[in-house]
Amino acid sequence: MMGSNSEANQRRKAHLKGQLAEYLAATYLMFKGYRIAHLRHKTKLGEIDIIARKGDLAIFVEVKARKDIQTGVDAVTYASQTRIKNASDLWLAKQKNPHLISQRYDIIVMAPWRRPIHFLDAF
Repeated sequence: MMGSNSEANQRRKAHLKGQLAEYLAATYLMFKGYRIAHLRHKTKLGEIDIIARKGDLAIFVEVKARKDIQTGVDAVTYASQTRIKNASDLWLAKQKNPHLISQRYDIIVMAPWRRPIHFLDAF
């Protein structure tokens, strides 16, 4: 019983750490001139951490909170890239004039005591 309670606490901590990282990443993007269209956008094909807009550009951002930058980038696997792209296709299909919207897939890594590291057009 003790082990499962500890595991539940670890999962809860990781979830809160991830949510904080997403909020900080969204704030960072707003300072860079983006408008946050969605935070944790859920579709039947998966979740997109952040959808941000700047003019006719929509960026789909995967946020990773890790101890170092490389671990964060490596955590965005091919499977998660595919999930994000499929979910973004659903989002795009629901937009007015979707053919006018350019798309980009970014990664933001949040590491302790560092500013967010933003990888543009990461996949």
